[in-house]
Amino acid sequence: MPVISFILLGSVVLLPAAALWALRWAASTGQFRCPDKVALLPFDESEPVGVATDQILGNRR
Repeated sequence: MPVISFILLGSVVLLPAAALWALRWAASTGQFRCPDKVALLPFDESEPVGVATDQILGNRR
């Protein structure tokens, strides 16, 4: 039973600590600056913003 207690206690302490560390890292390195610009990164000339270029079963949408 003590092994399960250590696992549960570790997960209750370590997982939130890791999440807070990741949030602090993201904020300190500027990951949250200009989210609108970052949202447009997947788009380029071959797939411009607002133009549907996906194909499903050969049908072009």
